[in-house]
Amino acid sequence: MPTPERYGYATARIRAMERRFVDQGVLQRMLDAEDLSSALKVLGETAYAPWLAEMKSERDFDRPISSEMFYCYEEVRQFVPDPEMGQLLRITYDFHNIKVILKSMLRHRRGQSRRWDLLTNLASRETDDLLAAMESEDYRLLPYGLSGVMGECLSIWEQTQDIVEVEKRLDAQLFRALGDLAKATAFPGVLRWFRARVDAENIRNLLRLRRAGEEGVKISEFLHEGGNVSLERLVDLGSEPVESWSRVLHYADVAPYLAEMGEQGSSEAMLVMLEKALDDYISGMLAPFSYTPFAPENVLRFLWSKEIETKNVRIVLVSKTSGLDRDMVRKVLRRV
Repeated sequence: MPTPERYGYATARIRAMERRFVDQGVLQRMLDAEDLSSALKVLGETAYAPWLAEMKSERDFDRPISSEMFYCYEEVRQFVPDPEMGQLLRITYDFHNIKVILKSMLRHRRGQSRRWDLLTNLASRETDDLLAAMESEDYRLLPYGLSGVMGECLSIWEQTQDIVEVEKRLDAQLFRALGDLAKATAFPGVLRWFRARVDAENIRNLLRLRRAGEEGVKISEFLHEGGNVSLERLVDLGSEPVESWSRVLHYADVAPYLAEMGEQGSSEAMLVMLEKALDDYISGMLAPFSYTPFAPENVLRFLWSKEIETKNVRIVLVSKTSGLDRDMVRKVLRRV
């Protein structure tokens, strides 16, 4: 079983890697920059510099952002004592790649082109290995319990031609596998993070389903077990005005973050602000571990914070290409 005592070296390395963070001053200078070129120049003063130098064009900025995240994941993978700690965030990319491969195979059957351009290298498993397992139909080679559900996913598709139903099955397996990883670490903070992740995903799905006009039993099919908020309460929440969610969930740690959303003029704006609130909720839950230098949870805190940083950097750079109002962009930037 993993023990905190084994993390002395790992947490020291994490402290050193935190120097790669983009501080708020740099982010604000990027936001205040006149155009994309100027914003990229400011970003070039940070750890992103080597990756920016490899860009083929200014609008290719997503590549250096992913390169910085990949570098951090790979560095942590080399020194973290327990592989599960490095997989907690990367597993989402594994399931993303599985979805891309599966959808591409189904597209190919209909004579359409495959979309390998949507694959990411941020996953914990090699893309070629996932692709080989899928194309050979040797699902035993798939990780994270996917061997037991892939046949069912294909059966659902053959019977319904409904990709949403297929993705729902894969998402359920993702959260089961994520729970298994969290339990394997046995660290209290990781288990709390997992419950918070489940709550965040459930609340996010609740708003999306509400926008789509779904209710009742249909909603429960898209929710995951293992969070702090019961599924029954979440289903009931679906009939409440979004502005009242923080009041209804007053007992939950997520409530103050939901309260900060305020009233929004459209459902699209509400979803954007909800995404920010949920990211801030999880960041706030992990933040106290920075005051316990040798806590293993600092590995997770660093990787989560780096994910949030890349999200903020991407938001600012996209705003430069789309001409979004700076004050509006400031409102959606996540806390780090």
